[in-house]
Amino acid sequence: MKGLKKMCLIWIATIFVFMSLSPVGWADEKWAADDPITHEWTMVDLFVARPLGIIGGVLGTGVLVLSLPFSIPTGGVDDVAQMFVVKPFQFSFERRFPDDDM
Repeated sequence: MKGLKKMCLIWIATIFVFMSLSPVGWADEKWAADDPITHEWTMVDLFVARPLGIIGGVLGTGVLVLSLPFSIPTGGVDDVAQMFVVKPFQFSFERRFPDDDM
């Protein structure tokens, strides 16, 4: 039983190593500029991802307020505000449109 378990773990590890060496991961461009799917991802970015970032920023503001009793004594208010409020709003408002890295 031990030998079978060890063989399965080695097999799974080997599969993960070879999957990570896939040539798809080495490609420079995900989509060509004239590829029609690019426009669909642009619409997903505009109508789904950015509004979710705004919602995340608003909910993050609530989390920031709730975490103040714990973060003020430790001096981590700036870190909490950066993580829960600033990052989601930067994601929504400061990225280029269309964002090719999305």
